[in-house]
Amino acid sequence: MFKMQWILSILIFLLSWPTVYAGTSQTSEGPVYPQYAELGASRVVLSCPVPEGTSGVEWRNHTTLETVLKGVQKDGSFILQNASLAQEGEYSCQDATTGQTLRRIHLQLGYPPEKPSIRCRSISYPVVNCSWTVETKTLLPTSFFATYRHGLVGEVHECVQLVAGDNSCSITTLQMFSTSPYVLNVTAVNPLGTATNFFLIFLNQIIQPDPPENLTVSPIQGLRKKLLVQWKPPSSWLYPEYFPLQYRIRYLRDGSSISRMTGPIEQTSFILTGIRSGVTYRIQVAAKDFLGNGEYSTWSLPASGASWKPE
Repeated sequence: MFKMQWILSILIFLLSWPTVYAGTSQTSEGPVYPQYAELGASRVVLSCPVPEGTSGVEWRNHTTLETVLKGVQKDGSFILQNASLAQEGEYSCQDATTGQTLRRIHLQLGYPPEKPSIRCRSISYPVVNCSWTVETKTLLPTSFFATYRHGLVGEVHECVQLVAGDNSCSITTLQMFSTSPYVLNVTAVNPLGTATNFFLIFLNQIIQPDPPENLTVSPIQGLRKKLLVQWKPPSSWLYPEYFPLQYRIRYLRDGSSISRMTGPIEQTSFILTGIRSGVTYRIQVAAKDFLGNGEYSTWSLPASGASWKPE
């Protein structure tokens, strides 16, 4: 049922481009109709509704001081050759005898959409955030519709977009530990056409936490070659009691260009040993799913500190 509603919504969207060009008002000469065509097209036909008995039609380009255009066809239409951005703008056709305006058109040129390039990431079980881009700008109003299903033949659901037509959406109802992928479909729609792409979501492959937070580095009283490093799990990791994290630590002493790494560890604190007494170290921490799924987070914001030094 939802699948049919989704298809209908796209069809309605394609058929409901406004009959009056956005940003203009109804004029005494009638509405201004939008017309869309592909940039670089060899022929773009501007049609004119010619009443019976009309002796002739004139076309004007209102973008260039209402220049009267040559090359009007017998049926009253006008053809633009090799459409370029310089030809965008407002055109009108008039009865050549009475000067009555028969139609006003605002021409916009651009490209049909390409298949969106999709990327999905989960910053915490069971939430998935997806975003997409198109390589070539269409130069036309373009919207995106996103749906997902479980498996190849599952029921279709809407992937929730915070802003309708935006280029990102979220899924919050995934089944944990499913062996079947979720399939995300993203369709780009503009007046010149549609393009669809899909992305297979395997939750254990795309899990990547945000970096740990509140990192501190502290000396330990009486210990000259040890540092206490503490942090908190990322606040976006929703259920640390059910899905613990593992961590690795990267540290670099002042004056050195070579960093060292230790881990993985399961705790949110660690005593760094074997360091130089009184030397300042720059330390960062990264997090990963405890089971080793997905990728490590990016490194946390750095914190610096030096070991205890006797007075």
